Amino acid sequence: MKIDINCDLGEGMGNDAALMPFLGSCSIACGGHFGNDETMTIAVKLAQQYDVNVGAHPSFPDKENFGRKVMDISRKKLSQSLFQQITDFQIICQTVGMPMHHIKLHGALYNLAAQDAEIAAVVLNVFARCQADVKIYLPDNSAIAILADDYFPIIYEAFADRRYNPDLSLVARNLDNALITDKKLAWQQISSIVKTGKVSTIDGQLINIRADTFCVHGDSENAFNILQYINKHI
Repeated sequence: MKIDINCDLGEGMGNDAALMPFLGSCSIACGGHFGNDETMTIAVKLAQQYDVNVGAHPSFPDKENFGRKVMDISRKKLSQSLFQQITDFQIICQTVGMPMHHIKLHGALYNLAAQDAEIAAVVLNVFARCQADVKIYLPDNSAIAILADDYFPIIYEAFADRRYNPDLSLVARNLDNALITDKKLAWQQISSIVKTGKVSTIDGQLINIRADTFCVHGDSENAFNILQYINKHI
């Protein structure tokens, strides 16, 4: 199978170099939930070494919660933070000589923009202001994908290591069945989506889903083994 595998990196997990050889693309934390100029530069240079596409991975400006809780923040402050995160990453890419391939939101903001059209509009307005001629990684059947469809090149993303609700939202991380840590189950989810265009939800339904790239989180418990196993099958 011809499958693009992506990973969220530059997040201080210490495993970027181990995971990079298995990836087609990666999204690098750019200061919101984690990261600074030094960590971004290291990650971008590592991706360049392995010929892996790089993208900005902005989030709520919330290092304390790793960007995984919805912040009570004004639209203006959110816009300012996202703009700063993305432009900081653009400067790093230009300095290293590596083109920015995509933008992908992180954590709670990724999930919120998928559900809330108002937040999605704020996010997309920032993307347009950044004047980045790049692709946007978005989940299928989401508010942000609907709004972005006529204005941005979309790459639909699905997850190898997360379980789905019937509306294609991700099962909340605080629930026991949210994560897929078994490498065979992760591959089974990818394979099913590629072959049938459907994903099995937590209630046993098979729901249509579009996916051009599949994410394995770099901070997942079994990320290296999952990626290694996937790469043996594609």
